[in-house]
Amino acid sequence: MNVAVVILNWNGRHLLDQFLPSVVKFSQEAKIYVADNASTDDSIAYLEKHYPYISIIKNAENAGYAGGYNLALKSVPEDIHILLNSDVEVTENWLVPLMEVYRNEPKTAALQPKILDYKETDHFEYAGAAGGYLDKFGYPFCRGRIFQHLEEDHGQYNDDRYIFWASGACLAIRKNAYEEIGGLDEDFFAHQEEIDLCWRLQNKGYKIKYVSASRIFHVGGATLQDMNPKKTFFNFRNSLFMLLKNVEPNKVFITIFVRMILDGVAAFKFIFEGKFNHFFAIMDAHLSFYRHYRRIRKKRPKEFIFRKYYLISSVVYAHFVLRKNKFSDLKK
Repeated sequence: MNVAVVILNWNGRHLLDQFLPSVVKFSQEAKIYVADNASTDDSIAYLEKHYPYISIIKNAENAGYAGGYNLALKSVPEDIHILLNSDVEVTENWLVPLMEVYRNEPKTAALQPKILDYKETDHFEYAGAAGGYLDKFGYPFCRGRIFQHLEEDHGQYNDDRYIFWASGACLAIRKNAYEEIGGLDEDFFAHQEEIDLCWRLQNKGYKIKYVSASRIFHVGGATLQDMNPKKTFFNFRNSLFMLLKNVEPNKVFITIFVRMILDGVAAFKFIFEGKFNHFFAIMDAHLSFYRHYRRIRKKRPKEFIFRKYYLISSVVYAHFVLRKNKFSDLKK
């Protein structure tokens, strides 16, 4: 087995300057690629000057996270692809535990490491933490992160375990499995496409796993800040796309109906908080869902293998009503 670390870049020259050294230093088992999404800064010139041994893949346009990786990975022949955000600092031997799992578990298709906060290194980071899950209505959460509440890491999640989704901040995946399911869904453009990917992998009988011995530190929000209305738009719209594509036939429409009601509650919460741009982002997300409904519905699989996709019925109720902030509290 051979491995490729593929970093997607868009106008991120400063991030390459800051974080690429750790990737080069601690990824000697891998070939490193930078897939450039038609940057208009000096990213490519910087790489050619300072890292001439790194392979550069030049995408003709900014196709987002999903499209950018789909284009780039066509040129990557290695057996294992690690999709790594440009704002990630890796640690010594971070690849070794991941490759050990791949050698021993042929049906495990995707992995993620422990993801800690670069700015507050003793806490988990929002985008993945110690492995991702969904509730019944498509709201994602993680071991170590419930909505905006981030847990301190004191070893409580040092157990490897199968999870529902692996974070796109650092997503390791078998090339053959990625190609079998058609890669990332480009209709998502950005945000939650990795959850949809993992859902489809499981529908093909593959497993997703969190590997605690592999650690990285993620800045998060380096390319799109958490409170950017665009992020709100993509998260709400793409959740609906994901449910429409993957929930089994006898439950899909009631699930989407309830989810849209909950989205409406969130939208009015934004109004009361004075965040009017986020209110309109949710409205735009629903309109976009209606516009793309026919095309997204055609992507539903003919057979559903993976039935129970959710860990709890409502993480919204557990967190905002019952005030549960830790993953370990959710089933109590």
